Amino acid sequence: MTTLAQGTQPTGFPTRFREGEARGRRLGRPLRLLGRIDEVDEDLMERIGRAFGERDEPGARLAEAIRMRAGTTGKVTMTQLRTALEHGVAGVKDPPPALADFFAQVEATPGWVDWDLVDEGGRVFARLGQNAADVLLQLSLISGYRFGGPPDLLVATGGLTGSTTRRRLGETQHWAVSLRTPGGLRPPGPGSGSSSGEAWRLTVHVRAMHALVNAGFEQRWDTGRWGLPINQADQAATLGLFDGVLIIGCRALGVPVSRRDARALMHLWKYVGWLMGVEEDFLVDDEWERHRINYHVLLSQAEISEAGPQLAQAAVEVQRDRSYPGWPGPLQRVRGWYETERLLSMLTVFLGVTSMRELGLPTRPPWAHAYLLPLNVVRYRVLGRTAKGRARLERRGARNADSLLASYFGRERAAVGNLPE
Repeated sequence: MTTLAQGTQPTGFPTRFREGEARGRRLGRPLRLLGRIDEVDEDLMERIGRAFGERDEPGARLAEAIRMRAGTTGKVTMTQLRTALEHGVAGVKDPPPALADFFAQVEATPGWVDWDLVDEGGRVFARLGQNAADVLLQLSLISGYRFGGPPDLLVATGGLTGSTTRRRLGETQHWAVSLRTPGGLRPPGPGSGSSSGEAWRLTVHVRAMHALVNAGFEQRWDTGRWGLPINQADQAATLGLFDGVLIIGCRALGVPVSRRDARALMHLWKYVGWLMGVEEDFLVDDEWERHRINYHVLLSQAEISEAGPQLAQAAVEVQRDRSYPGWPGPLQRVRGWYETERLLSMLTVFLGVTSMRELGLPTRPPWAHAYLLPLNVVRYRVLGRTAKGRARLERRGARNADSLLASYFGRERAAVGNLPE
């Protein structure tokens, strides 16, 4: 259950709410058509406005217990948290109440979860391959930097700027790749010693990290301007960027995503959103309902802030710093230049010239889309029509994922953000 943060009035929305609505209407025209929206749903807008002041309460209680002084009754240690992530709370001897309550929730899979559909969503995700990686970077991350709030928090935490950019982007990709593995989202089984799936563990890990960020920043964050540091409205926006926008983006690259495949992807991300602590009224299976919610979330956003260009430019510049497997040393710079130019070409098409200028990024001709569209037609509409062809696309997607992660992490171990000691 999520409640309003202390001191937040039920009708007191942050000043960012609907600040950039005119701009959002312009940017959201495709979503308005896809969501079949005739007029703005003011009840939904009010719900989103209230969500800026709502937090993940089980996560907040866990974070509070982690931040207690050593020896304090109810204190949760990082060793206990890591054990619970790996083996479930049953693996922790005498778990503190906050830890027990948090894991009792995330281990209790909702009745609406269809494991076969979750696994099918993972296979669809894998078949999307490089297309999914492109959309996640360009539309799920960089596109989101066009609105103030979450980018400002990322800059404040140092999460996606400076020398940490390459690893942080790699961590996001590593988490996304883990969702493709069949059974990866399974919680730990009953009794101690039964391990959780990697994707389940990483997703709950990210939720705990978000709760700790909220706890650490809430007292010094401008909540009157932005709402809570990590709030339900921004969580819903992020989920929409990873499910509905993923589907739209891949279709724009010439990849056919059938109604059945879209349903599987949406179900996968619905469960991921639930694990992340997103409120159930923002969790949907239906692609078109997600587009409708995304449109209203877009209308609720602020104008671009100074943080957006910083993050966008860092994400582009880091392409030169990646380590590309199979490319000899002297050619690493050539591949880095190519990936940078390819990214700028695709972003120009996806975001448009105005947004590129707002983010301080140079525009490029649409040459990347020019070769991707016919290539995807052959791969997905011809070769991918058969079961063998789809299996081949999944194997290709797995190889692509391994290469992608190697390029971001190099010789470092792939991981998802370290929990503080």
